[in-house]
Amino acid sequence: MSRRRLTVLQLLPELEVGGVEQGTLEIAEALVTAGHRALVVSAGGRMVPKLEALGAEHVALPVGAKRLKTLGVIRPLRRLLTTERVDLVHARSRLPAWIGRFALRGIPTALRPRWVTTVHGPYTANRYGRIMVSGDRIIAISEFIRDYLLTAWPGVEPDRVRVIPRGVDPQRFPYGFRPDASWQQPWALAGSGPEPHLLTLPGRLTRWKGQEDFLQMLALLVARGLPVHGLVVGGPHPRKREFEQELHKLADKLGLAGHVSFLGQRQDMREILSVSSLVYSLTREPEAFGRTTLEALSLGRAVVGYDHGGTGEILRTVFPAGLVPAGDIEGAAERSAALLMASQTVPKDHPFTLQRLQQDTLAVYEELCR
Repeated sequence: MSRRRLTVLQLLPELEVGGVEQGTLEIAEALVTAGHRALVVSAGGRMVPKLEALGAEHVALPVGAKRLKTLGVIRPLRRLLTTERVDLVHARSRLPAWIGRFALRGIPTALRPRWVTTVHGPYTANRYGRIMVSGDRIIAISEFIRDYLLTAWPGVEPDRVRVIPRGVDPQRFPYGFRPDASWQQPWALAGSGPEPHLLTLPGRLTRWKGQEDFLQMLALLVARGLPVHGLVVGGPHPRKREFEQELHKLADKLGLAGHVSFLGQRQDMREILSVSSLVYSLTREPEAFGRTTLEALSLGRAVVGYDHGGTGEILRTVFPAGLVPAGDIEGAAERSAALLMASQTVPKDHPFTLQRLQQDTLAVYEELCR
């Protein structure tokens, strides 16, 4: 029996940059490839052309704008759901989810699309956040998030929750990848001595991402005489540049002049990860998943990370040799030194693939719309 063609509408604030946005495109691509129709409603952004190139359709509505006027979007969204005969609505953020839920309430039950939410982080367990556990199916992006939401909202039935980890595309992050000759390292260090090991911490410059822990760990390795050079990859929020200045001062205080480079926001993260001896995830709070950890491992690069949240899950599954107790800076330095002196091979195969993410998500859609 042939499978029914579905019309699935994804809701999110905008299509600029980020993991939620990337995941939206990945599912839109899977829908189109499977012969379904993919609609996305957001305020727009630089990723819209890429979305439309996949064969998906974008409708610009400010469903994520935090102002009273946003309530005026409910009626146009409801009209869109009915005229386009949408089978299922998938909300990926709290305010768009509230707008979507209100739009659905005005549709007769027999004609109402099914409702899916994805919990991308440990949202505060209040009335505003509760909308993210209202789905007919609730997708948790890691076991950590599943455990959190079942604890934070005791009334949520476990059988409504589906754990679907984020995935990496092995064609974009191929195992053993090395940049071609045209890619130059702007931080390449001149000198007659051996080239130092590059130690990389990717992530936006914000206190919980662990840049301070990384610099302190780097200073311990430098003090031991190891030939290392740190790369801090990521920029601050345009309105929060004070922390960037604090990090430069901390590096100077730790005597790291000449041993660390602040690269800012980069578009060549794959290349940077691929030439790194070690990649780090030292977040002070547990991450919901840990996409850059997975990307580095997929390239075959060893990762040292704190054993909590999604990063802990990934490393326990793929590269347990990189695990360090959360907050243990000295332990991270010891583990780094051990891996630099006797490197361990990162396994080529792992379960966190883009194909699995896409297949499991479409299976949820088809289960509800069967």
